Amino acid sequence: MNKDYSNNIYITSIRGATTSTGNTSLEIKNVVVELIDELILRNKLEPENILSITFTVTKDLDACFPASIARKCCGLDSVAFLDCQQMHVPDDIDNCIRLMALVILPKSSSPNHPYLRGASDLRTDRC
Repeated sequence: MNKDYSNNIYITSIRGATTSTGNTSLEIKNVVVELIDELILRNKLEPENILSITFTVTKDLDACFPASIARKCCGLDSVAFLDCQQMHVPDDIDNCIRLMALVILPKSSSPNHPYLRGASDLRTDRC
């Protein structure tokens, strides 16, 4: 797909995070879909403007891959995804799913980073 990447757009990264209520596929699915929906809504993204998303999860979440969930929702089947385990740090929040999305935005807009649920404590400046 050819795009006119003129001076009106730029490539940037958007961070975000959420927490799951537990370590089941359904609980993880619910919060990943919510996080992706908020990423798209807050930044007025079209699926073709999302280049890649890297997810990290804390060690207590291993029921499923967030990327496999995200790939199936919101028409994101052509986005490059990666799942990683978050480095374990004592006193980190539990059941946390973080993301970093590489996106194309209009130069007139600034990234809006979605920090949801218990992850809102991670970046109170962005909530």
